[in-house]
Amino acid sequence: MHERRIPEWLRHAPVPSVRDFGILAGLEAVVRGTLISVFPLIMYRALGDAGLVSASYFAVGILSLLAGLMIPALIRLVPRRWAYSLGALMFVASAGFAIEGSPASVLAALALNTVAAVTTFICFNAYVLDYISRVALGQCETSRMFYSALGWTAGPVAGVLLLEVWPPAPFLISAAAALLMLAAFWWMRMGNGKQIARARGPASSPLAYVPRFLAQPRLVAGWLFAVIRSAGWWIYVVYLPIFAIEKGLGEELGGILLSVTNAALFGAPLLQRWVQRHSIRLAVQTGFLGVTGCFGAAALAQGWPPAAIALLVAGSAALILLDICAGLPFLMAVKPSERTEMSAVYSSYRDISGILTPGVAWLVLLAAPVAGIFAAGAAATAGAVLLAGNLHPRLGRRKPAPAPGGNPVPAE
Repeated sequence: MHERRIPEWLRHAPVPSVRDFGILAGLEAVVRGTLISVFPLIMYRALGDAGLVSASYFAVGILSLLAGLMIPALIRLVPRRWAYSLGALMFVASAGFAIEGSPASVLAALALNTVAAVTTFICFNAYVLDYISRVALGQCETSRMFYSALGWTAGPVAGVLLLEVWPPAPFLISAAAALLMLAAFWWMRMGNGKQIARARGPASSPLAYVPRFLAQPRLVAGWLFAVIRSAGWWIYVVYLPIFAIEKGLGEELGGILLSVTNAALFGAPLLQRWVQRHSIRLAVQTGFLGVTGCFGAAALAQGWPPAAIALLVAGSAALILLDICAGLPFLMAVKPSERTEMSAVYSSYRDISGILTPGVAWLVLLAAPVAGIFAAGAAATAGAVLLAGNLHPRLGRRKPAPAPGGNPVPAE
């Protein structure tokens, strides 16, 4: 009687690859990208007042920040694979509430979508830190952006057009993509990651690990890079269209330029090769310096709107470079024992920038036109250029082969 052998892939789950993470990110881009331009429209239709819409987004930002801080405590009680699955299912539930269409349902849909995004983001980053080596993190970020390019390029335009043809359509597409993302996640068999086990005692306070974060300057610097980069995108996505409308350039220009900019994500592999040939410090400084120059010049060129718009678009190219490299200093500095907790801290950059940027913009608009917001963004990115000067010059570079009889040169 012959002994039946269990296939190797069933006995030992394959280690997730850079490509696997890229596929997951690409599916999430479809989930979120399809609705990114739809939610503001249905919020305004449901509430009928721009002030109420702004207040709702502010409240949801606070909720998202608190939810992100709670995720590590949740994962101490619930295996990480179930936390990620819960996030994916919240995307589906969000779509269902949005289709219902009442003001309360639309608010619930926005809240669920936002909390789902932060939940999957934290789990995704923790898995990346588990399975991807430090020297391959740059390749992983590039793969994530490349696979996400289609969702973020076609999704916003398709979502708005489908909303006019048949209102449930964009939400059904988003929900279907979320279910496909969940199926892909389980097919990849990522499990619960490394060094993650069910808690033996009560979960720690959500804020218990913040002092450990503040005590590590490299983590703080990496988080600040993410906040400032995200604020740059807020300025580009929200205030460039307002500037264009005020200058008589049309309501469609902002959306068209956003699609053009997002299409540049397909060039992420080329940018990543440039980063590999140089240092992460140089790449981060170059990106923030490019944003500083372009946004600052756009503020000065406000009297010539086409030139100002062109400068802002050029600045968005620098923001894409930062999307590739600006998160690496944080990810490379995280201790293995703090993957989940620090991923939660890192994810807060989106909520913080989403709260701070409109607040600062409101103050600027009390004394200056919209172009003053471009100048404020340039000032923030100029500070990031100086901060990036403290990064190790060899951060992220592979260690060179040792010379015969010698020792390899140490690298970060």
